[in-house]
Amino acid sequence: MKFYNTLSRKKELFEPIGKVVTMYACGPTVYNYAHIGNMRTYVFLDLLRRGLKLNGFKLKGVLNITDVGHLLSDGDEGEDKMVKASRERKMTPWEIAKYFTGVFFSDCEKLNIGKSEIIALATDHIQEMIDYVVTLEKKGYAYETDDGIYFDVSKFENYGKLSRIKLDEQQAGKRVKINTQKRNPYDFALWKKADANHIMQWESPWGMGYPGWHIECSAMAKKYLGVTFDIHSGGVDHIPIHHENEIAQSEALEGKKTVNYWLHGEFMLVDSGKMSKSLGNTYTISDLEQKGYSPLDFRYFCLNAHYRKPLNFTFDGLDGAKISLARLYSAIEKHKFSSGHTDPLIIEEYRKKLINAISDDLNIPLALGHLWTLLKNEPSVDIYALALEYDKVLGLSLDKVEKSVEEKTNIDIPENVVVLAQKRLDAKKSKDFASADSLRNEITTLGYVVVDTKEGFEIKKI
Repeated sequence: MKFYNTLSRKKELFEPIGKVVTMYACGPTVYNYAHIGNMRTYVFLDLLRRGLKLNGFKLKGVLNITDVGHLLSDGDEGEDKMVKASRERKMTPWEIAKYFTGVFFSDCEKLNIGKSEIIALATDHIQEMIDYVVTLEKKGYAYETDDGIYFDVSKFENYGKLSRIKLDEQQAGKRVKINTQKRNPYDFALWKKADANHIMQWESPWGMGYPGWHIECSAMAKKYLGVTFDIHSGGVDHIPIHHENEIAQSEALEGKKTVNYWLHGEFMLVDSGKMSKSLGNTYTISDLEQKGYSPLDFRYFCLNAHYRKPLNFTFDGLDGAKISLARLYSAIEKHKFSSGHTDPLIIEEYRKKLINAISDDLNIPLALGHLWTLLKNEPSVDIYALALEYDKVLGLSLDKVEKSVEEKTNIDIPENVVVLAQKRLDAKKSKDFASADSLRNEITTLGYVVVDTKEGFEIKKI
């Protein structure tokens, strides 16, 4: 297999350290609902794990749950997200964490995202983090201020090697507010001191306090995976700060490279723009379900873009994915309940195409294209069996396709639905996108989806 390593900025042959692939993935901060942009990252993680298994690798994966220490700003500014959520929702931080962790894994299950072998909660590993910081302090990489213990980036020669930033070219205070007790603006918190009223705090050599966000991952990865492990994954938003800081503190502690391959999934946009709560476009899986989409419609939507390419979410695009997935199920049905057979040479050709696509930096769109081409052959139980091999990576529950699944295209569309679809098209032409979205939702509520075409639109039964 070959993966694009963010550290080297090139595709590299994957050569694991041992017989079991060791991998760490940055999990959610469980203070709120995960939105679809977050979930795209975990679909990517799932595809990575499935792709490795398809190639015969055994896995030992760790997914962390951040239930303390992640401040509102990645640059150590603001309050802890868990504490803020606790105050706003009038629940304890532990109640907040338990609830949103449950929601997260429920969403993962709906999306056919498998669980990592080890789920590590930050609050279960406070002592490991304290020990980590103590050692960094003894080695001269950390220093104490009035509000915490900070990592001195000037002591780590290669700081910036993941993101390619150069500290001498950065403007002081540009990334974070200037803390006059910091030796350098880019120094980051390893441990934060807590005031008496702070509701999440633990005893430490520096008084009562709580861990910084970045130290969590380094400490837990070392505990479960050892000093050096194979793969660290996450979203591209982690590259310039969180993962850069992980590298600095881990390599400072160990005096050697601690991660061999860094893999990052790209952003999800919404209507070609940033996903933002202020814009009201941070949809959750539950939101999509309420609008008439299944979680697997969203998974299929994600499969159509390579994990290293930005993915632009629109409801028109999701409508298209929904229709395509229904057509895929219909095509699968014809093969599943067939008595025909296919030339073994053709089967082997497409099995190799699957392996080659997945092995080339998880080229899922190419693998999906091969599956569609394969299904155009005459109905065959052999093709159905191979489709299930494809699904070991795609994760679309193709084995659950039942008889009489119909494509639902040759149906009579009620006149009121046609009228709504025409109004929606008119609204789009006049750039009244709010009205167009509202009309689309109304059509979905009635049990139909409308898809734009060159000629105008096409209406399908859900």
